[in-house]
Amino acid sequence: KGRAAVKRGRGEAIAMQSALFLALQHDGGRMERGGCRRSEAEEGEKGRMKRTIIKDWKTRLSYFLQNSSNSTKMKSKKAGKHLTYFRPSPEEAQLWSEAFDELLANKYGLAAFRAFLKSEFCEENIEFWLACEDFKKTKSPQKLTSKAKKIYNDFIEKEAPKEINIDFQTKNTIAQNIQEATHTCFSAAQKRVYSLMENNSYPRFLESEFYQELCKKTPITRTAQGT
Repeated sequence: KGRAAVKRGRGEAIAMQSALFLALQHDGGRMERGGCRRSEAEEGEKGRMKRTIIKDWKTRLSYFLQNSSNSTKMKSKKAGKHLTYFRPSPEEAQLWSEAFDELLANKYGLAAFRAFLKSEFCEENIEFWLACEDFKKTKSPQKLTSKAKKIYNDFIEKEAPKEINIDFQTKNTIAQNIQEATHTCFSAAQKRVYSLMENNSYPRFLESEFYQELCKKTPITRTAQGT
């Protein structure tokens, strides 16, 4: 009961990539990991949580899609540029089914996939992958070391709040490598998590009602015209 309360208390509001349409935060509470977190002892509670998350997710998505004809413009404080996001066309959304990379390369698609992982209680996988992508772009040696330690504390060490499912040997190798961090510290773990998402979560995402809705072509309706 206590762990369920923690999950509910931490369950609502991590901003989606580019703050598109969904804010969903990591649940916190520990479950057995096998790609996505599972716990037989809390199966009933997990089912209720999942239904609540999916309902909230669909409500937010529906609102977003209904208003997507008006572009959402966001100012970049650093560059002073305007970024405009549109709902993808059905044709564009269908491209995501051709390759996992196509989905991850699209900001709207990435946000949609992240929301889907949240509903499956395994959003730590995409969060780790994104953290690694950011890590590899870091140029400052000082920042590289601090980011490496944060990623290790958040995702790798035993009982980490967002612990990912990787083998013990890989964890030990990472623990040694972050002492003198390089851009390849997390390469093996990132590859493992990428494969896990591509082979498990990605196919389920493509079969989901969420994705199928994006691929639907809007029927053309005729309005009555006066003669």
